[in-house]
Amino acid sequence: MWTPYHCRLQLQVETLQAMMRLLFVPWLTLVGDIESSESGSGVADDDFDDVLGEPVQQQLYRLLEEGEKIRHKYPCARIEGLDVIDGLFIFGVSHFYIIDGLTVLPTGEITDIQSLPDSRMRVIPVQQHYSHKAMQPTSYPIRCHKWPFNDVIDIHKRRYLLLDIAVEVFASDGRNQFVALGKTERNRLHSRLMTSCRALSESQESVLLGMKREGDIEAGTGFLGSIIGERSITQKWERRELSNFQYLMYLNTLAGRSYSDLMQYPIFPWVLKDYDSEELDLTTPETFRDFSKPMGAQTPERLKQFISRYTNWEDATGEGTPPYYYGTHYSSAMTVASYLIRLEPFTQHFLRLQGGHFDIPDRLFHSVREGWLSASEINMADVKELTPEFFYLPEFLVNSNNFDLGMKQSGEALGDVVLPPWAKGDPHEFIRIHREALECDFVSAHLHEWIDLIFGIRQQGPGALEAHNVFHHLFYEGAVDIDKIDDPLTRNATIGFINNFGQMPKQLFKRPHPSRKVKLVQSLADSSTTGSPSTVPSSTSSDRLFYHHLRNLLPSVQPVRELRGPVGQIIQTDRNIIAVEKNKVLVPPHYVRYLAWGFHDYSIRGAALEGDKVTSVYENLHLGQINCAFCLDAFTLITAGESTVVCVWRLVAGSVRERNRQLLPKQALYGHTAPVTCMALSHPYSILVSGSEDQSCIIWDVNRWTYVRQLLGHAAPVAAIAVNNLTGDIVTCAANSIYLWSINGRLLANLSLPEGPRNGIRCCTVSELCEWDSQNVILTGGVDGIVRMFSVDFEPDIDVMHRSVNSQSLSPEGSPIASPTVCVEQDNKAVEIGAADAGIDSSVPEQSSSLTETAEPPLDAKGLVSSIQSVEGRSSPVAVIPGVSSSSKNDKTRLGRKPTMIVNPFLRHRNTAHDKTWRRILVERTKLTMHTAINRPDNKHPAAISCLSVSRDHRTLLVGDERGRIYSWSVTEASGKRANHWVKDEVALSCAACNVAFSLTERRHHCRDCGQIFCHKCSKNESKIDRLGITKPVRVCQRCYVRLQYGKSPDPMRNL
Repeated sequence: MWTPYHCRLQLQVETLQAMMRLLFVPWLTLVGDIESSESGSGVADDDFDDVLGEPVQQQLYRLLEEGEKIRHKYPCARIEGLDVIDGLFIFGVSHFYIIDGLTVLPTGEITDIQSLPDSRMRVIPVQQHYSHKAMQPTSYPIRCHKWPFNDVIDIHKRRYLLLDIAVEVFASDGRNQFVALGKTERNRLHSRLMTSCRALSESQESVLLGMKREGDIEAGTGFLGSIIGERSITQKWERRELSNFQYLMYLNTLAGRSYSDLMQYPIFPWVLKDYDSEELDLTTPETFRDFSKPMGAQTPERLKQFISRYTNWEDATGEGTPPYYYGTHYSSAMTVASYLIRLEPFTQHFLRLQGGHFDIPDRLFHSVREGWLSASEINMADVKELTPEFFYLPEFLVNSNNFDLGMKQSGEALGDVVLPPWAKGDPHEFIRIHREALECDFVSAHLHEWIDLIFGIRQQGPGALEAHNVFHHLFYEGAVDIDKIDDPLTRNATIGFINNFGQMPKQLFKRPHPSRKVKLVQSLADSSTTGSPSTVPSSTSSDRLFYHHLRNLLPSVQPVRELRGPVGQIIQTDRNIIAVEKNKVLVPPHYVRYLAWGFHDYSIRGAALEGDKVTSVYENLHLGQINCAFCLDAFTLITAGESTVVCVWRLVAGSVRERNRQLLPKQALYGHTAPVTCMALSHPYSILVSGSEDQSCIIWDVNRWTYVRQLLGHAAPVAAIAVNNLTGDIVTCAANSIYLWSINGRLLANLSLPEGPRNGIRCCTVSELCEWDSQNVILTGGVDGIVRMFSVDFEPDIDVMHRSVNSQSLSPEGSPIASPTVCVEQDNKAVEIGAADAGIDSSVPEQSSSLTETAEPPLDAKGLVSSIQSVEGRSSPVAVIPGVSSSSKNDKTRLGRKPTMIVNPFLRHRNTAHDKTWRRILVERTKLTMHTAINRPDNKHPAAISCLSVSRDHRTLLVGDERGRIYSWSVTEASGKRANHWVKDEVALSCAACNVAFSLTERRHHCRDCGQIFCHKCSKNESKIDRLGITKPVRVCQRCYVRLQYGKSPDPMRNL
């Protein structure tokens, strides 16, 4: 079935005929096929075509679970987009079933719908009078949708055709079913589902964006609620515990809007009105629409025409139609299908609504700017708002299926949606900035005004009249009862009007909606380098996100944890850090047990985390060694290795005498032609990504355990994978190359680091607190012991950049990536210029003060690297062109050559208005080198990075190495506008310079520049530290003192 929540994950199953399996495990395949339809998964829909001559009862029992008993049955109609599919709803013991093509007669007999006459009484009586062909009930083969009761996490009553006759059920894997029944049957069905689905009371944290399903929507939970700290959904949003997007989705769900019904699709507002600027300014009100007015009142000229229509209204039909401002709705099936016309299945829905052909090209949605002008200013019949896809789904903006949408009268052929200049021709960047605009402070301060118009007090009544927000009366709930209309023509006209022109959402608020508390969060660094205040919710970040303040990152002096071998997995809970060695995986959700592999007998062994006592041994699982494993949950284990097969296992409890769990095969996933090296899992997107030595990755659907697509083009065996749980983007690493993919397999950006014997990447992860944050980073850990951070940036096309190189300015113009610190030599002293948050100057001795290294400088807005380099000892500005390295031997910036990048044709959209082509690139922002980097002489025990983990609040980065050490990197406390690079240390036993032992008489002293610990004699010098904003002399070590005073390091090896 079509699942809108998986719209980004277009499950287009590709053929595997060209991918011959090298190894075949027949017994595992056989058992896996049997287990794949097991009820425990609860995710696969069974599809059985009718068997000629087979009685209906036999067909039915073939679809049910073995030993299943039918407790209740109801005739129903399943709503899926524009389709209305008659079927049968069956209550079993542990499952419920929705079976298309069957129904129950008044006598209780179950029969095939196709065997009944056309004049039969349908589940929804009004369907028999549908005049619109696209809305007529559709006949389908017998198909069974099977759901375990334990998988249901939420149930809502719904309206259909403005009648309270429907129920929508949500599952833990993101699926949903929208079912319509008779009025009395709907209430019985809802009551029995609430009683049978035990998981409803056990999964409140995962229900509908983390909110309780019975939670109050309006403020004022009562005196008792305020005493115990209970808050309504609105109060959570007011206190910034919910994002604007989450809150709007929740309001849409409570108001009866559903992805399953195109006539009641979720509604989102137009946020911006500036679709002409090169750069979008989210700090000025002129950028945004007026949230206090409906779309029809955005411009005074058009509002006057609507007011004239209202005041001069005459009911020509004589049916008592009251006056209204707008005869069309802001959301309808045609509105949704027109916005998403380039994306299936909406393309087919649009064709059905248009009689099998596309509309006139000039009326199709083809430009965001023109769409805004049409809805806000030009077209009197257009008052459309937006759909949620405008804030998370870039694929709907691209005509990837190459549909022939025709040509406008101007001669312009329709293809991809024309984006505003500030999107740089990239659909992903448009979605990111559009979402950032939705979450910005101005929108947060005014969004309640729009909520009053759509869901609140100004939706109808005197408030709507005052706000010029009155629509045709048939849009409103309760305006008409279709069942009481006896005349077929009138009924058909009423139903057609509701279907084609839209339905008003349920009114949720009876009093004005409160405004949101806006808290401006200023960065630790200078405002000149950070730009506008952060829009990150204050509940999750109070300006201490590690990737926002790379300049102020400081590691723990001693490891926070030490293991007996290379670190393999790190999980940070609210209380402590849980970690295990390589070839081990923790078992969720409590992480008190782990499974280990890599033994000579190819077995898997389970043990308790405390004491490492082995409790179970599982043998004869793979033909060859296991290379990687992952626990999907407490009952599902995924393994892969030299056999090239990704195996899924089910952990089940043994018999009464057997205390240990049994490991039973569930599914075998074939596709790789070489040993599997790594895997990554995303629960929100229900995908598993496996990487192999065959230089490819495969995306698997973990709901159905099926192949989705393959990621090809790696230059070496895949060594590490990470999935962004917010955007679905996939990061893969092979040798010294990094690849960024969309969830649909499009290569977004690629970067190759300089080749070298120790430049291989071992692990990677991503920051994923706010998907709209332009400073989000990709982190990699290398064999050289360096943690590198990369961000996505844009630059003009390389040809355009080379043509304009001579006329471009050398000064940066506000690149979203922080500018690096660069040094020039003046009078034999090293002078810093252009310092920014990206890291510490690379000419500063790494051993003393370079806790983080400056990355290669990003391009400025005009496509040039803005930097100043020392050439032959003289201060000389030099423009650096990407791909061209400096020839200076004395270049202290050590930029090296520009990493090679490829351009994805998907991103090279041409902006016809400004004739500029952009491309997405990965830019290195900083390096973390302390404790682990091999090329730092002051690291006594360097080691390769084996594991990276980001804390839930993104304030801490945990780095694990091959020696079993785990270091914590976090933002230091501020001192004025800069941080002091020192921490309290009670572990060091001797001076870092002279090795004298600390005692009661010999105290510890921290160097404020490098952060290391010295005795009194070795740290007696004092100096200002301009780099850290310290203007008064503070205590520093001898090495740092010499460098700060004379700009030179006494040890020439320190500049390595």
